[in-house]
Amino acid sequence: MIYIQLFYEFFKTGLFAIGGGMATLPFLYDMADKTGWFTAAQLSDMIAISESTPGPIGVNMATYVGYTTGGIIGGIIATIGLIPPSIIVILIVAFFLKSFRENKYVDAAFYALRPASTGLIAGAGSTVVMLTLFKLDLFKQTGNIINLFDWKALILAVIIFILTNYVKVTKKLHPVVFIAGSAIVGIVFGYAGV
Repeated sequence: MIYIQLFYEFFKTGLFAIGGGMATLPFLYDMADKTGWFTAAQLSDMIAISESTPGPIGVNMATYVGYTTGGIIGGIIATIGLIPPSIIVILIVAFFLKSFRENKYVDAAFYALRPASTGLIAGAGSTVVMLTLFKLDLFKQTGNIINLFDWKALILAVIIFILTNYVKVTKKLHPVVFIAGSAIVGIVFGYAGV
């Protein structure tokens, strides 16, 4: 039964996540709430791993969630569930787009999809920021403003922001350097849940 549910959830995600892999994140947060397969904190770890590994984040997330939920077979089924809707939709769009590209309704539909996918990605990004940089539960318990922030994560985020935007030498480095560096910092200083 879990395999059918995995396939269904990821097929639905693949069908409606317009805008690429990051657009799957709101669906995954909803999936976490609805199924209880993983928590929002676990999803943050999954995002970090999926972003750090080769391949599209949506496929990596499907494989990871499927694996943690149903083992190797679950990972395969979730991945297989996510991919076909995208292929089917892009084939249909490609077939009809050639003949309807100049149609004002098609142009209007594509125009409307841009802000929708931007909103999905921005919503997912803000959720990741809230889970990563803030400790809302601890702040609610203590009421102490010091407990509102995850100071280690915030300092690391500020350092990476400065290195990628303002330091001329590091600005041109490949993102993999920062991902690997962050992973090392996380292991050395215990950012990963310790």
